Amino acid sequence: MQNPVQAEQVHLTTFYETLDRERERTEARRGDEQVAGTRNRQALHQRDGRVRDLGARLARLNAAEEGLYFGRLDDVDGEVLHIGRIGLHDEDYEPLLVDWRAPVARPFYVATAVHNQGIVRRRHIQTRLRRVVDIQDEQLDLERTAAGASQAGTGVIGEAVLLKALEARRTGTMESIVQTIQADQDRIIRSGLAGILVVQGGPGTGKTAIALHRAAFLLYTHRAQLEKRGILVVGPNPTFLKFIGQVLPSLGEDGVRLVTIAELYPGLTASRPESAEAAEVKGRAELAEVIAKAVADRQWVPDQPVHVTVERTVLRLDPTVVAEAGGRARARRLPHNQARPFFLTEIIDALTDQYADIIGADPLGGENLLDDYDLEELRNEVTAEPAVQELLHRLWPNLSPQQLLLDLYGDEDRLAAAAPQLSPLDREHLLRYGDDWSPADVPLLDEAAELLGDDGQEAARLRAERAREIAYAQGSLDLLSGSGSTDFDEDDESEILTAKDILDAEALAARYEAEDDRTLAERAGADRRWTYGHVIVDEAQELSPMAWRAIARRCPLRSMTLVGDVAQTGAAGGGTSWRNALAPIFADRWRLAELTMNYRTPAEVMDLAGHVLREIDPTAKAPQSVRSTGVKPWHVDVAAADQAAYVSKVAGEEVQHGQVGVITSRLRLELVQEAVGGLADVTVLTVAGAKGLEFDSVLVVDPEGITLESPRGLRDLYVALTRCTQRLGVIGELPDVLRDAGAWDARL
Repeated sequence: MQNPVQAEQVHLTTFYETLDRERERTEARRGDEQVAGTRNRQALHQRDGRVRDLGARLARLNAAEEGLYFGRLDDVDGEVLHIGRIGLHDEDYEPLLVDWRAPVARPFYVATAVHNQGIVRRRHIQTRLRRVVDIQDEQLDLERTAAGASQAGTGVIGEAVLLKALEARRTGTMESIVQTIQADQDRIIRSGLAGILVVQGGPGTGKTAIALHRAAFLLYTHRAQLEKRGILVVGPNPTFLKFIGQVLPSLGEDGVRLVTIAELYPGLTASRPESAEAAEVKGRAELAEVIAKAVADRQWVPDQPVHVTVERTVLRLDPTVVAEAGGRARARRLPHNQARPFFLTEIIDALTDQYADIIGADPLGGENLLDDYDLEELRNEVTAEPAVQELLHRLWPNLSPQQLLLDLYGDEDRLAAAAPQLSPLDREHLLRYGDDWSPADVPLLDEAAELLGDDGQEAARLRAERAREIAYAQGSLDLLSGSGSTDFDEDDESEILTAKDILDAEALAARYEAEDDRTLAERAGADRRWTYGHVIVDEAQELSPMAWRAIARRCPLRSMTLVGDVAQTGAAGGGTSWRNALAPIFADRWRLAELTMNYRTPAEVMDLAGHVLREIDPTAKAPQSVRSTGVKPWHVDVAAADQAAYVSKVAGEEVQHGQVGVITSRLRLELVQEAVGGLADVTVLTVAGAKGLEFDSVLVVDPEGITLESPRGLRDLYVALTRCTQRLGVIGELPDVLRDAGAWDARL
């Protein structure tokens, strides 16, 4: 009789054989489609779509290679369900392996001994490559086994497997938790697509993993709805995006765009350092009013008549004419640049009529001597006059968001006029020169783009590109026509067709126009007006009111998952309650889910961090750690001048325990980075850079400096203390809140 490991190995082998066959079939079908010939443009487009779909299917099959099979359910009727990363069927289309996201797989994540949902045994299968290395069984039928009674109140699904995963060394990238999803996490992952779901959870509760697995679940259950629009994931920093970058591909999903706020505006990666004070001012909701006033101020109405000369004829433009034309243009409720042509038309018409009255007047006092043709010529003459063009630009300029902000930031008078509600000190924080951008500028650029509309540059580029394609096609037609045989009988009355007789250059260019083969993420990233089927924001508590406005534009249907912890808010403009953060944009149209179990941070570390949390908010409750390591945090008070050298020594020793994160103040950052040098598996960051990350060991350097230099110092300290999965060391003078935190271990 086979033992359980051998029996599961048989199943695993069958699943991999099926996976290999399906991969071969998919690869063959894709190859056949790629070589299939067609000259019909629509058929070509359909073929390319099939090739892309088969490529996506192949990517999902390849992504399932590692950890293909991990769960089994045995029900009361003796039926067995095998659960894995993807669904597989046999040759008769009978299910072999069930996708973890399928409804029938849900008991694997939520069944308990008290509520077993008809399941008598849950088996966790651990594999390495294509080999079963271990199994863990949970008996869920209390009537059949006394062992189930002891598990009834644990609250942890697959405890042995979970603890093994938690105690494993970090790899520098986030791993999928598909094998160890807990019941509280599963409820959030499988929550419906509609509406705004806010997931509040303290350190280590799995917020990020939940959000990513929720993305995979939504793509599985709403693929038709989401695959065309995609999912946007907004993270706190580039290191975080790199950290989570492989989770969704490992789950077979790639219809997701991962960005920081700094990358949200197309064609721009904002990296200029910004002071906390300036970032806070730029993030305020009232900056929307400032941007709107800045746009309105560029629609200039002169105080006195303006004179302009056309062919030695002086024309007069009265303020009343400008004001009335501007009012009618604004009444169309179009963005600034789209309303501009209507305004310009009225101004040019007014100048043309005046010009015509002057030069076409009948000396004898009769009717104007100019006809319609003459008037059109005069209109062209007025429009082409450089002085008129200069005047039109002053009255209602064509503006890009970048130019609007550069003009605003670089002119004290413009800024004072647009932002009278800001204090002189606040306006001073906004004043600057240069065309580089900070992350805090991105929501303002987005706001300006919304008010300005298209400035025509992209349309002009596309027209020029199209003209080049048509010119190339025309040259090809000319070449084909010129190379035809001239040996024919002039008396032959039969018609000889040439390429030019069949199609013109424009039709030829259209026939061979290249299809857009960019990925969904690439197409979405290039289009500021792209709207997503769902938006996920990690560390959502950090977003400013202006950033929320930019996010909201990208999901008009308000289908969002927002994850974070208001106790960890570090940004001066971030939210310290979800209601305050979300109400200005979303009112009360959101629902809250809370996580209370800490799966990452050991109890010893959370006991220490709890002292800081209580200082931040006496009513807050830290998440309960599911495990204890027996290793207490340690502290060494090292003089500031010696800290960098000491950190280098200790970090080199800590790497034996796995990935090391050194989290320090901005003041010490460069010195510590230089001292640590190229130590493998050691990363040096500020608290802002460590948001959302985790390490086996963490060294918090200069905790007093971290607390003092930040507008939300204790919250930043709380973040720094809770990044580890195993070990925590604190180096430097302690702030008051940690001096009374109890006994520390001393590092030998």
